Amino acid sequence: MTNYMNILLISDVYFPRVNGVSTSIRTFTEQLQKLGHHVHLIAPDYGVATDDETWITRVPARSIYFDPEDKLMKYGEVLRLLPALKNNKFDLVHIHTPFVAHYAGLKLGKLLSLPVVETYHTFFEDYLHHYLPWIPKFAARGLARLISKNQCNQVDAIVAPSQPMLDVLRAYGINTQAEVIATGLQAHSFGEANGEVFREKYGIPLLRPMLLYVGRVAFEKNIDFLIRVVKLLSEEIPKVLLVITGEGPAEASLRALVKRLGIENNVQFIGYLDRNTELNACYKAADVFVFASKSETQGLVLLEAMAQGTPVVAIAELGTASLLVEGQGAMIANENTQEFAQRAQHLLTNPRRREQLGVRAKEYAFNTWSAVIQAERKVGFYSDIIEAQEFQPKYHALKAQMP
Repeated sequence: MTNYMNILLISDVYFPRVNGVSTSIRTFTEQLQKLGHHVHLIAPDYGVATDDETWITRVPARSIYFDPEDKLMKYGEVLRLLPALKNNKFDLVHIHTPFVAHYAGLKLGKLLSLPVVETYHTFFEDYLHHYLPWIPKFAARGLARLISKNQCNQVDAIVAPSQPMLDVLRAYGINTQAEVIATGLQAHSFGEANGEVFREKYGIPLLRPMLLYVGRVAFEKNIDFLIRVVKLLSEEIPKVLLVITGEGPAEASLRALVKRLGIENNVQFIGYLDRNTELNACYKAADVFVFASKSETQGLVLLEAMAQGTPVVAIAELGTASLLVEGQGAMIANENTQEFAQRAQHLLTNPRRREQLGVRAKEYAFNTWSAVIQAERKVGFYSDIIEAQEFQPKYHALKAQMP
């Protein structure tokens, strides 16, 4: 193996589809490229080009009726790329999603005689029943565990974004080689941003108490809990505002909940923001970042908020439990609306405490969650997998069959 690796990524999602998987892929790719490695991505064609498509092959994809934001690549179209992929002499296949990309990635790994790695980005046990509502919740959870176990045991190695997520996978009976490698923060996450300009653009008074949620507007994100928290807060702080940034399948039901609770003036939906131009300013504009998801494998948006000096109030479960430290930019709450509201109110009504926690947030994010460090760890993991695979008889047998 040469000093510089040639890595083939495959994913069912990537920009312009905005989510944590897309962000993770871009973050690691930028760092790997800076380290001198070559990266190529196979991803769905959304009909809209991103800023840099030179390292991406877009594959024809079909829509998903219950999730119109997403697309599924056509399996046959992926396999048609095989002749061109053979010429690239890749060292490793890295799968990022468990749908078409998983099975196509496995097939490409076999046909190219390459080791296959997969990142377990999403806690599907706490996700699947939202999208298959006709299946009982316990059955959906069991199905998610079974699929995850089978898929993770099919690949050569697993990357988990946090230790709690890896612990869950081990409990499923997954015995594949694994490493915990979180998505780190790029330098631009710490860039200067103007929160006042953001507030002016979206009609938010400069002194209005502002809570912020950033992420997919999806059922598993537990945003309805945050809305109920705002209902409680509005009784003590009538002008409190929760800004919800993002889009997703839960938006209609959340808007209905806001109306039912009579807090239309306390919640503002503003859709997706461009990561390169507006997102930092959005984080900066907020007084407190709030997060209640219990299904995160990591929770990168929490770190992004901290990088802008915005303190966090959040539930710490699964991936966020390994990320959040009480007092290090965050106040941790249980899934109790009264407790969560009290912690948010404490920060909203105590500017000095809020500022102190914000300073610690930025220091913690900068000193602990560098993208460079995480990328270097991934390179080491890749190297170990490739070197181990080269000594396995199965690997040599497949390689010998190649034309």
